[in-house]
Amino acid sequence: MNNNIENEVTKEILPDEPVEVVGVKFKDAGKIYYFSPEKKDYEIGDNVIVKTARGLEFGFIAASNKKVLGKDIVQPLRSVERAATEDDVRRWESNKQLEKSAFETCIRMIAKHKLDMKLIEAEYTFDNSKLLFYFSSEGRVDFRELVKDLASVFHTRIELRQIGIRDEAKMMGGIGVCGRPFCCSSFLSDFVQVSIKMAKEQNLSLNSAKISGTCGRLMCCLRYESEVYEEELRRTPPVDSKVSTPDGVGFVKEISPLSGMCRVLIPSKNGDMIKSYHRDSLTVIQKHDQKKKDPQPADSSDDGN
Repeated sequence: MNNNIENEVTKEILPDEPVEVVGVKFKDAGKIYYFSPEKKDYEIGDNVIVKTARGLEFGFIAASNKKVLGKDIVQPLRSVERAATEDDVRRWESNKQLEKSAFETCIRMIAKHKLDMKLIEAEYTFDNSKLLFYFSSEGRVDFRELVKDLASVFHTRIELRQIGIRDEAKMMGGIGVCGRPFCCSSFLSDFVQVSIKMAKEQNLSLNSAKISGTCGRLMCCLRYESEVYEEELRRTPPVDSKVSTPDGVGFVKEISPLSGMCRVLIPSKNGDMIKSYHRDSLTVIQKHDQKKKDPQPADSSDDGN
């Protein structure tokens, strides 16, 4: 059955061609994948069986029927095979129980082979033709003997996949420093680029312990308000800029981008004065060149998992 799916000929979809699709997830916080509904209507929450590169899989409708352009989908566009039956649901639930048992067995075998790896999750394909084990490790692991032992126990195709630290956090879940469940394991479908520049723009402490998540990487939430801060900073005179105020010419010493307020130092023979103004009441005479002040690269991107 899998060979027929792999060799299935699909029509090429042009970039500007509208295509009807439904969005399907395989895990609650997983990525949404587009599939062809094959002229059937599905509602959010419906259980479905879909064709994937791995064969038939059990999924959940996360986005009902809609039209998108061909350029917005990954080709070839695979199909929803059918709505899941009660037997399909029972099989999926049975697989979840089998995965727990497989996980415990693999843990024991890893200890037996004395391998430096941390098992994260076990996952069966819907038709039980493959059993996948996800693990993390600081280096490369020679798990060939482990795979042989696992295959002799489970009598199916075994695949081990090494994942990064962010994917580990997504799969295992937990509570963040904010007191809420990890964003990556609760609603973020995919990881986004986060940089140290975002923390700088939001005037946060650059202490890595305070802006890093449990995974050790920069917190995903640094990006949530990044675009707002970028826009507000664009409208606000930078620190050390020379500005004209209702009380004379001064220099910006502190800014609050979200409120639009600036603290300005106004030199005077009778003593310098510091006063707060809204940016709309200021006129920039000479904008401070931030690049000259800080020659180091502004971005320190965190792309890895």
